Amino acid sequence: MRKKTNPKSQNKPAAKLETLTFPARLNKYISNAGICSRRDAEVLITEGKIKINDKVITELGTKVEYGDVVKFNNKVIKPQNYAYILLNKPKDYITTMDDPENRKTVMQLINGATESRIYPVGRLDRNTTGLLLFTNDGDLSQKLTHPSYQIKKIYQVELDKPLTAFHFEQIANGIKLEDGEVKVDEIAILSSDKRSIGVQIHVGKNRIVRRIFEHFEYEVVKLDRTMYGPLTKKELPKGKWRNLTDREVVVLKNLS
Repeated sequence: MRKKTNPKSQNKPAAKLETLTFPARLNKYISNAGICSRRDAEVLITEGKIKINDKVITELGTKVEYGDVVKFNNKVIKPQNYAYILLNKPKDYITTMDDPENRKTVMQLINGATESRIYPVGRLDRNTTGLLLFTNDGDLSQKLTHPSYQIKKIYQVELDKPLTAFHFEQIANGIKLEDGEVKVDEIAILSSDKRSIGVQIHVGKNRIVRRIFEHFEYEVVKLDRTMYGPLTKKELPKGKWRNLTDREVVVLKNLS
């Protein structure tokens, strides 16, 4: 019998956190506070939504000095250390910060992982399992979700019936859905019964993998994201989380 491990032992050492030095550019200060990316912070500044010491700031490039009070929508914001958490999401959890219907959320699974306020990067639907990244690094989050960076994601799909050779070729060559054309990067049959399929895709459209197969009237029985960019599920049991390593953070930031 396999020896059970302590859940905390799955949490590898945290990546070194980026700290803010003063004077700091205002857009970087806002991003470090976990509000948004630096680019989006510039929009907030030009729209007059940021105050320093109760004075509305609209000039890009403004510096924040140590001890300055910065407000967004009249609420004080403070820089946080960056945190990067990887979760192996189980089924029946929704990807949202909270839920008015009291359903289980992914935030409950990473409760206590960090003192910083972190957010999921993208989303997995309730019945999809696998890798989900959380961070308060707004610039990295925007990079990972922007289609121009083409971050690869690999899924293992279980279908209710065998995938036909005709449909396999159509999916590989690209199909047209209601919101436009979609082409997978790679597709492979993983089992002799042709019900287990591997799909690599970089498109970030909502429920895209499920919709590809539903287009041909297949029911997706199970859907598991096994790889997100360079990140894998190795040594990360379902329902557990870990901090990214220094190397993983550097690799993610250098993706192009």
